Amino acid sequence: MPEKGAVKEITRAKAKLPRQYKVVIYNDDFTPMDFVVMILKEIFNKGQEEAVALMMSVHEGSCAVVGVYTRDVAQTKAALATRLVRENGYPLKVEAV
Repeated sequence: MPEKGAVKEITRAKAKLPRQYKVVIYNDDFTPMDFVVMILKEIFNKGQEEAVALMMSVHEGSCAVVGVYTRDVAQTKAALATRLVRENGYPLKVEAV
């Protein structure tokens, strides 16, 4: 039995935030720019201006981060984008890293 007047130690569990994953789109010479913009708008919920800016970043560089999400969300969005890309016959690479 605890002694009367004893001080109880309070411990607080710190909740860790889940690790975040980047979804990256890589540049290629075959996928139309309009198609990339459509993917950014439809799957990654980007507005027209942001989608065009991201597409240009991909086009002018080798790749661009299009979103940062928890693992499940990042993998799901990358898989949806990849499926849509392949269904339309393009080689665009989208991955969660």
